[in-house]
Amino acid sequence: MTQAFIYQPPTQPWLDILYQDKDLIVLNKPSGLLTNPGRGAHLADCLLSRVQQQYPQALLVHRLDMATSGVVVMALRRKAEAALKQQFAARSVKKRYLAMVWGRLNRAQGTVDVPLIADADNPPKQKVCFSSGKAAITHYRLLQQLPDRALVELLPVTGRSHQLRMHMLHLGHPILGDAFYADNDALHAAPRLLLHAASLQVLQPYHGTALQFSADSDFVTAQGQLIY
Repeated sequence: MTQAFIYQPPTQPWLDILYQDKDLIVLNKPSGLLTNPGRGAHLADCLLSRVQQQYPQALLVHRLDMATSGVVVMALRRKAEAALKQQFAARSVKKRYLAMVWGRLNRAQGTVDVPLIADADNPPKQKVCFSSGKAAITHYRLLQQLPDRALVELLPVTGRSHQLRMHMLHLGHPILGDAFYADNDALHAAPRLLLHAASLQVLQPYHGTALQFSADSDFVTAQGQLIY
């Protein structure tokens, strides 16, 4: 029997603010915290609600899955929200992720170009569908190979739901700790989903300057040493 999900978001630190100006605020979201509220009062605590306690005008621009950690940008003005959302829609935002995946990679780098669609029979899961799926593209690069797992850099071109999880699974290398897609060995090889939004580059909505933000993960040290 599948154990019932109990939402217990981390509280320390309450907010990890990386940057703020009059138009936007950038945060490092911990794994286990929703980006935006779920359905029901028990899922109200999230990154957005915490930010809005200090900045009531904050607006969601994009989201990370609850289990994924890393850089999230929010708007502090309506015009900034529209400008940032347009950057995401135009795929001009540069995103870099780190992930620990199961197994030994045959290639040091490559591109996964595999369309995805919602799995109607198993929500919220996604599935590969070449007939009606939406285009999904991810570039990957091997950073460090260990006997049974590997650290990879993931550069998504598109932003489909569960894209990085699905694309690594398609290669035969599920992300460690993935409760949706990993097999038993890969699932229990880590205490959480080892997927981290390591950096994000956007254009400042008002004056157009390129801004890049980075956040360290809890499974790779700043010196590149693996913790798990």
